[in-house]
Amino acid sequence: MSREKQSVVIAGGGSTYTASIVMLLIENQDKFPLRKLRLYDNDAQRQEPIGKACEIIVKERAPEVEFTYTTDPEEGFSDVDFVMAHIRVGGLPMREKDEKIPLKYGVVGQETCGPGGIAYGMRSIPDVIELIDYMEKYSPNAWMLNYSNPAAIVAEATRRLKPDSKIINICDMPVAIKKSLADILGLDSENDIVDRYYGLNHFGWWTEMYDKDGNDLMPQLKEHVKKYGYASANDDITNPLLAEASWNDTFVKAKDLYALDPDTLPNTYLKYYYYPDYVVEHANPNHTRANEVMEHREKNVFEECRRIVENGTAEDTSIVPGEHAEFIVQLASALAYNTNERMLLIVKNNGAISNLDPEYMVEVPCIVSKRGVEPLAMGPVPTFQKGLIEQQVSVERLVVDAYLEKSYQKLWQALTLSKIVPSASVAKELLDDLIEANKDYWPELS
Repeated sequence: MSREKQSVVIAGGGSTYTASIVMLLIENQDKFPLRKLRLYDNDAQRQEPIGKACEIIVKERAPEVEFTYTTDPEEGFSDVDFVMAHIRVGGLPMREKDEKIPLKYGVVGQETCGPGGIAYGMRSIPDVIELIDYMEKYSPNAWMLNYSNPAAIVAEATRRLKPDSKIINICDMPVAIKKSLADILGLDSENDIVDRYYGLNHFGWWTEMYDKDGNDLMPQLKEHVKKYGYASANDDITNPLLAEASWNDTFVKAKDLYALDPDTLPNTYLKYYYYPDYVVEHANPNHTRANEVMEHREKNVFEECRRIVENGTAEDTSIVPGEHAEFIVQLASALAYNTNERMLLIVKNNGAISNLDPEYMVEVPCIVSKRGVEPLAMGPVPTFQKGLIEQQVSVERLVVDAYLEKSYQKLWQALTLSKIVPSASVAKELLDDLIEANKDYWPELS
């Protein structure tokens, strides 16, 4: 059966991930055929080399697809079926500040957790809302698949500011973890695992995992995770994340997260909340993850794109389809072709977790079809997880309050409430430092 061709705009066309997403989309046209593919970014200089290289990639590999790149919102968002948004407001230089400023105070410096995530969230809210406005103005029937970080704060902001918009907030971290679990189990794909999971973005737990024949996978996984975390028991690494020392450490650390609650399997980001002292002790305040990205992925991607443009061909390119983006194709296909895919998504609770506020933006398994997203019931969560979730949701809500009210007080409260920050006095020092660093992005607080 032939599938209707789709028109897609990737918002964040200058991202280092864009070329690999383009490659993935054009190589998956049997599942998700394209008629148009467009890049949009408000930074023309950054998007230019990526756009030119992608133009060559598409011409060589999928010449039937109409490809353009632009900085004009009307051109970018007109006649599209899907907006795939992965923007980074302030770029890597601001990520570097998000990570290094907290470390000055002995606090975890991470782009989505604690003070760094709060700072990034304050920058991201207006730009994500702007993208939704463009979509609704120029393509009111389109869906936005948003994987811009920090996804939890962005999701809370869109719930309040755009409650009726066709936006789905998503994250690839559970997919990356499940890839490792599939390797551990000897399964072909993470899609062979049927799971039950509850929590918030970057803040959740698996309670069940079965294969498609209904066999319980948790006993084998727990035995492995108890010893090795989510890393391999040998040197046979297939998950590309684990080739990087910092990510490998994160996946190994899962064994200590598991030890705290052996009834569940944790999201790796919980290490920042369970063991912040460990994270700070092992961090280099002068060289953080942002520096690693700038020195490697950022440098390599732009050099490769310029090489493609200079040679006029991408036949021998080192750019490969982005595995991190596979779930985006799954999600878009489910919405377009009614495939009833089961996926972990960030949605309004509405009873999915029965003992949490229905207004919370939670991350749970959902069924996706042309009707949209339907969360599955996960039942009540235990006291330990419930307490952690309620504290973290309160932080995220206070951040959105602070943005909407331009409130210094609310943002100070958010930082103070964060499990990562040790006291109100440290929170205030951090806040004053972050205000100065973000003066070109945040609203003026009073």
